[in-house]
Amino acid sequence: MFHGSIVALVTPMDEHGRIDFGALQRLVDFHLHSGTNGIVVAGTTGESTTLTKAEFKQLLSSVVEQVDSSIPVLAGTGSTATAKAIMQTQIATDLGADGALVVTPYYNRPMQAGLLAHYHALADASSIPLVIYNVPSRTAVDILPETVAELARRDEIVAIKEAVPDMARIETLISLCGQSLAVLSGDDTSALDAMRHGAKGVVSVAANVVPGLFREMCEDAAANNWQTAAKIDDTLRHLYGILAFETNPIPVKWALYKMALSENGIRLPLLPLSEKYHETCEQGLKQLGLI
Repeated sequence: MFHGSIVALVTPMDEHGRIDFGALQRLVDFHLHSGTNGIVVAGTTGESTTLTKAEFKQLLSSVVEQVDSSIPVLAGTGSTATAKAIMQTQIATDLGADGALVVTPYYNRPMQAGLLAHYHALADASSIPLVIYNVPSRTAVDILPETVAELARRDEIVAIKEAVPDMARIETLISLCGQSLAVLSGDDTSALDAMRHGAKGVVSVAANVVPGLFREMCEDAAANNWQTAAKIDDTLRHLYGILAFETNPIPVKWALYKMALSENGIRLPLLPLSEKYHETCEQGLKQLGLI
């Protein structure tokens, strides 16, 4: 169900940090017309930790209605607290999400046994598919392949977004989980390598600005057209660097602003892209024909 190029959608905001629902509609149209295979709403790139409960509901409802079942919509429902993650997942279910992307509990750093208990509790309470999201660079906790393999026995847990850019990790996950769990890359720079090693796609930040190219790269990878996929990946190398100048989603929101797809709003404690990066970023976008 979850494969190919899945965009980790930004939450567009105006200069005062208010959600811009007109821009949201434009962005979703952009992805529908570009062939994006799925959309994550209120994930890390969507500034999930700054959203109110009401805003989460509004965002998800808007995207689900607009997509109208044409592609899967994943809702970011993770939390430091298991009870809150369950509640968010129930809200996502009620609003028509096709699945929940559930990040490992950040900050409180549970042990592997705690991670098992966390995801088992979510699976027990959930009626939509669950995708584990492992991003130790942000959460300070790493769910290990052996733990994932045990969770993959659950029918409710269907995939993992693995943001550790280690191909040995990808191979181990696939070896341990087999066909019971889809592995999705969570790192644009190594996504093609991950697909070479058996990943089914990528949850991508860069796909916000180049959805068509990312979809093509994933399709080529699925068809074993590695040479063609590698050419696309090489074309996007400079973009990957640009989008890493500052903390995600700062650079990607600035890129969308320059592409006239949204305003340059972002919420504290994040700030808009530092001026010292503007010229380099603008030149990179021009090279790709995006502005």
